[in-house]
Amino acid sequence: MIADPDEHSDDRVAALEIQLGKLARINASLMGRVERSTDLRGNAFSVFETAISLEGKVRERTADLERALGELASTNAELAQAKEAADSARRRLGDAIETINEGFAIFDADDRLVLCNQTYLSLWPKVADQIVPGVRFDEILGKIGETRGMLGAMVAPDRWISERGAAHEIAEGGQVIALADGRWIQVNERRTTEGGVVGVYTDITDIKAEDARLRARELAERAVVLQATLDAMPQGVCVFDRERALLAWNDPLLAFLKLQPTRARLKIADHAALIQWCRTALPRANAADTLGWLGEGEPETVAIRALEDGRSVEVRRLPMPGGGMVMSFDDVTDRLRAAAALRETNETLERRVQERTAAVVAVNIELQQQVAERVAAEAAMREAKTAAEQANLSKTRFLAAASHDLLQPLNAARLFVSALATRRMAAANRTLVEQTGSALDSIEDLLEALLEISKLDAGAVKPEIVDVPLGELLHALQAEFALAAGTRGLTLTVEPSTAWVRSDARLLRRILQNFLSNALRYTRQGGVVMAARHEGANVRIAVTDTGPGIDPAHHVEIFEEFRRLNAGHERGMGLGLAIVQRAGRMLDHPIGVRSAIGTGSTFCVTVPLAVEGTRQIRAVSAVVRRGIAARTVLVIDNEETILEGMRAVLEGWGCDVLTAVGASEARAAIASSGAPVDVILADYHLGDGMTGEVVVAQLRTSLDRPTPAVIITADREPDLRDRLLGAGLHVLQKPVKPAQLRALLARLTG
Repeated sequence: MIADPDEHSDDRVAALEIQLGKLARINASLMGRVERSTDLRGNAFSVFETAISLEGKVRERTADLERALGELASTNAELAQAKEAADSARRRLGDAIETINEGFAIFDADDRLVLCNQTYLSLWPKVADQIVPGVRFDEILGKIGETRGMLGAMVAPDRWISERGAAHEIAEGGQVIALADGRWIQVNERRTTEGGVVGVYTDITDIKAEDARLRARELAERAVVLQATLDAMPQGVCVFDRERALLAWNDPLLAFLKLQPTRARLKIADHAALIQWCRTALPRANAADTLGWLGEGEPETVAIRALEDGRSVEVRRLPMPGGGMVMSFDDVTDRLRAAAALRETNETLERRVQERTAAVVAVNIELQQQVAERVAAEAAMREAKTAAEQANLSKTRFLAAASHDLLQPLNAARLFVSALATRRMAAANRTLVEQTGSALDSIEDLLEALLEISKLDAGAVKPEIVDVPLGELLHALQAEFALAAGTRGLTLTVEPSTAWVRSDARLLRRILQNFLSNALRYTRQGGVVMAARHEGANVRIAVTDTGPGIDPAHHVEIFEEFRRLNAGHERGMGLGLAIVQRAGRMLDHPIGVRSAIGTGSTFCVTVPLAVEGTRQIRAVSAVVRRGIAARTVLVIDNEETILEGMRAVLEGWGCDVLTAVGASEARAAIASSGAPVDVILADYHLGDGMTGEVVVAQLRTSLDRPTPAVIITADREPDLRDRLLGAGLHVLQKPVKPAQLRALLARLTG
């Protein structure tokens, strides 16, 4: 809004005119006094004196009047210039707002129109002649509402006027309105410093039209994709709307119903027409329970019908939300035949199994007990699996109970195989022994991986977050995998680190073990590098190999259970990375992979730094151990097979072996031997509620010297391990690895 320069000039002219009026009245008063003095006194001298006095005053008043007239003339000239400048400014403002393409309107603090352009008036052609300066905004809204100039005003005039008036009152943003002639206008209003409102009205009809075209194009593209998806399905599919009219179909449906593409819409235009057509195309499959209409909310139905030509068709019906139905037709003849053949094969196999079982029972009656135990264990496992789906605690209890029964026979088998391996035998027999040992290793790895995954899923593993010296962990892993790398002709490089991290040492070690194991397993030549790099408040531990690499499309898939890509003849179950992912999620340690075909692979885990960050790593000193030959070892187990296996292994190493199934037999064996016992090996579960921990404590009280003892258990609960270690006992997990057992015995008896 432009300020009026005439306002101050008018005030000044009015003041000057008042001053001139006062001077004129004074002059008239003086002249009257002169005339009255002459008439009353008639004194010539007095008249002369008075005239001279009046002449001086008149000159003064006349000079004042002339100065006032000069100032008035100057003021009138300035006023004329200011008025001309104001008129010029108004013309320029009017020209400026007329040149812009948008509608423009200014309302004063009383919400009266001050100024607008022709574009603004053209928006309301029916009331343009009534929109003049001074009219109120609500009056303009009323006129537009009466003429139905807005789309909203055509539907609900009062509501539209109320909403538009409220938006104008706020004047804090844009509003899109639709005109009755189909145009779309975007209104942007802002308050002026004097309390008025400035509005800009932009025609966005083209933008709206383009948006509509884009939406139509998107819908068309979606329709094309949907049709392509339907055509790619092997089943015949058709879709009906809520009025039961045909919406979509695919080419397999036309082939299935023997329809020509050009006549499909005509022959099956609605659901009733489809049923009528199927009476000829699919006889025996047009019953109401096969093709009938399903209302909204009804469940999906599947029906299989045998046709006259020997084929079998599967018809699926699925109601759609909001009405409508989807139907699919599939030829399941081959599938049913395969199922029938499979049932026949299963029946044959069952008969053969029964015959073989009877023969085995007749040959060796002792296997009945083992079969019964395994059946009981399988039943317990099935019950535990069902319970695990309802509660993780039940799953954890099952794992604790089943692990001992599963690993006990495996432990005995490993001991016997290890004992055989130490004996002289033919090359063919040694090959069989080695293959048996390799198979047992695979079973052991699989069981351990499955148990570990199950415990991670069940929440049975509770991480113990402490400060971990990363350098010592990396050094231990280097020693653990150096032999495997050398055997495969690979270089293993582990860069030292002085960092300390916050993590669970056991789970972090497990993650890195799986990284190294996979890298060495799938790398044919070159080497593997493990290094730790600082990244802000974290440490990124990466294992990089020169293997064949992994397609980025499979980077997510490889972390699933039993996923092995291009494994060739390498042994593995595809569970290592699944364990890594679960452990990383439990520890909140992000797991990453970077790999491509032909470029090798890098697997990494990001671990937070400990508070102190880095510390001095303790030096690792080498300890010289003596052999275990001629050492007396007492083995306690409640199963004879385990005792026989342990005896075979230990005697193969040159040890004197005493065996017992309980505390009383152990005392008798020690007494009859007469030799001091160097080490006690005791199973944790000895039956009848007795544990190896209790038996060892009883024996130690009767021995004349402190004797190291090792508890062998299938339980992997951290609490049990901590309790045994706290009691001064060593712990080995089942199945016992002979090399691990020998190393422990050498350390305890050295």
